[in-house]
Amino acid sequence: MSDNDGKKTLGLRGSRPGQVKQSFSHGRTKNVVVETKRKRVVVPKPGAAAGGSGKSPAGGDPRKRPAGISDAEMERRMKALKAAKAREAEEAEKRAAEEKAREEDRKRRREEAEAKERAEREREEALKAKAEEEARKKREAEEAKTRAKAAPAAPAADPAAAQAAEQRGPGKTSSAPRKKDDRGGANDRQNRGKGRDDGRRSGKLTVNQAMRGGDGRQRSVASMRRKQERARQKAMGENVEREKIIRDVQVPEAIVVSELANRMAERVADVVKSLMKMGMMVTQNQAIDADTAELIIEEFGHKIVRVSDADVEDVIDSVEDKEEDLEDRAPIITIMGHVDHGKTSLLDAIRDAKVTAGEAGGITQHIGAYQVKTDSGTTLSFLDTPGHAAFTSMRARGAQVTDIVVLVVAADDSVMPQTIEAINHAKAAGVPMIVAINKCDKPTANPDQVRAELLQHEVIVEKMSGDVQDVEVSAITGAGLDELLEAIALQSEILELKANPTRAASGAVIEAQLDVGRGPVATVLVQNGTLKQGDIFVVGEQWGKVRALVNDHGDRVKEAGPSVPVEVLGLNGTPEAGDVLNVVDTEAQAREIAEYREQAAKDKRAAAGAATTLEQMMAKAKADKDVAELPILVKADVQGSAEAIVQAMEKIGNEEVRVRVLHYGVGAITETDVGLAEASGAPVIGFNVRANASARNSANQKGVEIRYYSVIYDLVDDVKAAASGLLSAEVRENFIGYAEIREVFKVSGVGKVAGCLVTEGVARRSAGVRLLRDNVVIHEGTLKTLKRFKDEVKEVLSGQECGMAFENYDDIRPNDVIEIFEREEVERTLD
Repeated sequence: MSDNDGKKTLGLRGSRPGQVKQSFSHGRTKNVVVETKRKRVVVPKPGAAAGGSGKSPAGGDPRKRPAGISDAEMERRMKALKAAKAREAEEAEKRAAEEKAREEDRKRRREEAEAKERAEREREEALKAKAEEEARKKREAEEAKTRAKAAPAAPAADPAAAQAAEQRGPGKTSSAPRKKDDRGGANDRQNRGKGRDDGRRSGKLTVNQAMRGGDGRQRSVASMRRKQERARQKAMGENVEREKIIRDVQVPEAIVVSELANRMAERVADVVKSLMKMGMMVTQNQAIDADTAELIIEEFGHKIVRVSDADVEDVIDSVEDKEEDLEDRAPIITIMGHVDHGKTSLLDAIRDAKVTAGEAGGITQHIGAYQVKTDSGTTLSFLDTPGHAAFTSMRARGAQVTDIVVLVVAADDSVMPQTIEAINHAKAAGVPMIVAINKCDKPTANPDQVRAELLQHEVIVEKMSGDVQDVEVSAITGAGLDELLEAIALQSEILELKANPTRAASGAVIEAQLDVGRGPVATVLVQNGTLKQGDIFVVGEQWGKVRALVNDHGDRVKEAGPSVPVEVLGLNGTPEAGDVLNVVDTEAQAREIAEYREQAAKDKRAAAGAATTLEQMMAKAKADKDVAELPILVKADVQGSAEAIVQAMEKIGNEEVRVRVLHYGVGAITETDVGLAEASGAPVIGFNVRANASARNSANQKGVEIRYYSVIYDLVDDVKAAASGLLSAEVRENFIGYAEIREVFKVSGVGKVAGCLVTEGVARRSAGVRLLRDNVVIHEGTLKTLKRFKDEVKEVLSGQECGMAFENYDDIRPNDVIEIFEREEVERTLD
């Protein structure tokens, strides 16, 4: 096969001048026109060389100068060019001097480190030599003692042995070295055989190489390209070595190695190598503490900036208010005392309202926040705390946010346990106290006995020559109320309460609940600043934007100033009672702070669980082996009630039985609660809430017991009796029917009558009833009348209409649901 594969070469034979004939396969040809260009030859003009050898003027050849530039302009440009070149030369010299100084500094530090290492090495060698010398001397002394003992008993054959050794000569002393050399030759052959396998691991970085500082790895493609680029820059005369950039590296409490290298703009392998030299065998995905990161950063020549995760809370305004910005604010008065001593009735008399009538069992079970305007025009903010023993945390919260504590003591009951607890809370909070001796209108009242018993707890009233104000009042007759308000006003004037209403608002959460239709709702007492509609805030682990503000009268307001209690709508979750509310600038800040607090709380719980050792877990399991547990699920209407119930449940039990709260929350009982109760074999306790329809059906199918309570006395006593097994009989409620109110009629002599449709079960005249509004209990009582058309009947079946009227209750509305139930006593036995 020829070079051209049988094809003809290009040529001019047989063609016209200026054309080339091309031949292709299969006998095809083509004529191509060829254009020939001649190279231009420039002949220099005579006298040009002579002119070029002469000295050019300062401005250059005028013929080569751009048009419109004079000699003076050209001269100025030349001077500017020379000045720029001189400036560049000075900067280059300055950079060279700085680089030289840095190089000398690095060299000095390197020499100091080497000198230090050398001194340390010499000291170690000296110590080692000294130890070897001492060991040698000791060994020689022992050998000398051994020879001295063996010298008298030396055999006579030694001279003959010495003579035989001399006859062998120095070259025939022993064959051991030759054997050793043979082994050495075998090892060399073995090493030469292994030389082929060493190339396989030549590109691997081992731990020994990293600790020794040697890097026997092969260059990567990127490294070779960088090397070629540096060589090209060096050949072109560019500055190859770049100045090292010293960075400010932000380091949190813990940082991943790869992230640290990224912030320093260093190679991850170099950082890992430095850590290995320090004795830390870590990978790029492991975290190191801030102190170790500081050592690494200083080694690479950067600067460390310590930061903390808690810095996200620095955006919360905590500046001190100026004296000229402060204005007078209303005092916050907390009413405390024992249960059934008339706290709410006293506040009702002051407010001219009827709050007690709406309380289940006649006792307060929530913190109520109200504002009262007296006849003199003074505004007072009242907090009404519950007196039951289970609401300790509520009373503590009321004492923490208050300015004045009004201690209500019944004149016929004197000092009781919760009275003593309220005194301790007031003393711990460091707030002044006013004693209101209530129920002085009763024949059995004895105010002097109350004053005498208060002396036992270091509360000395003014009538006993003390400094604590005391007022005798009666919530029923209204006697002494003016004196009480006057004492409160006097105490507030002494305190000189002031606040800055122009700053960002901050306050405390008094109560929180999950309301149907409105979502999470928090009752907030504003302590400083003004809370406005549209403000973005963070409260505990939750955040939100103020969607609406509702005052204690149920009216919507645009803003709330200091000492004003309001309900806040617009949260993303239900906060804990007692959390602090702070207004921030942006939604991103609020979300970041809430996420940080949530993560911190989660880490705290995880750390508490991780701190338990295996021995502690085994000891606890052994101790719990003989303890019977009563698991329960608790759902309440507000956060404070749920916490109080959980605290009360934790106090129930002994070494044989105890109550364990699996879960507690706020809102109606849902299918999720029923599922958890079924898996744990626990009952569901609803405090002033009800299960929705799907949860009721699920509970009926799965056999989960749901118990409803509206008075915490009954709940605590029932759980305590169930846990101890001392109940002689169980009062069980059987729900026999539900009725929906379609219309409300006013009948003279009877009052309001509800026109109802029995939607489920049967309605009986003798049964108990509850009025539900949005699945929340509004009233519990009995029926006054049950009529079918015009006749009084004993029962009405499902699907039929009837008329119902409640005993001593008229607040009924259309679309309310009436729950009909019967109570029966069943003997209870422990399995």
